Parts: sequence; C-alpha cells; structure tokens
Amino acid sequence: MDPNLMLIFGFVLLGALIVFPFAYIMNKRVQDHAERKLELEARIEEAKAAQAARPSETQAHLEDRLRVVERIVTDPSADLSRQIEDLRELKLDAEKVR
Repeated sequence: MDPNLMLIFGFVLLGALIVFPFAYIMNKRVQDHAERKLELEARIEEAKAAQAARPSETQAHLEDRLRVVERIVTDPSADLSRQIEDLRELKLDAEKVR
C-alpha cells in the first residue's frame, strides 16, 4: 500500500475521531436544551391556567362590594343611609390599607 494513502487515511481517521465525539456532545446539549425549554413552557402554561382559574383579590373585593350594593338597592328598609355610610367607611379602610 502507498504510504501517502496511509497518511491521508490516518488524517481522515484522526479527524473523524475528533469531530464525531464533538458533534455527539453538541447534539446532546441541543436536545437537552430543547427538552428543558419545553418543560419550562409547560410549567408557564400550567401557572397561567392556575392563575386564570382562581379569582384575584381585587376581583373578590369587587364582588363583595357589588353584593353589598345589590342588597342595599333591593332592600326597601329605612336603614339605607346607614348602609351607605358603612360602605364609605369600608372604602376609607381599604384606602388606608393600601
């Protein structure tokens, strides 16, 4: 066999021994990164769904206020002004808390 051909074959083999492990490692890292990215995106979607499912504090507070207003509007009793004043006090208390 020709020595030049053996030398070329040796360089090709050496190049393959260097390139293939590097390519394998890089491919593994890319796959791990893609998998981690999908996991994080799934966790983000779960968190968004959980947040949308539960009412926020502001929404709960507004619903409570709306119930009180509905009760006042539909209640024909004489203590309407007292309940309005109670609402004003609740508003002042809420503003103090913030």
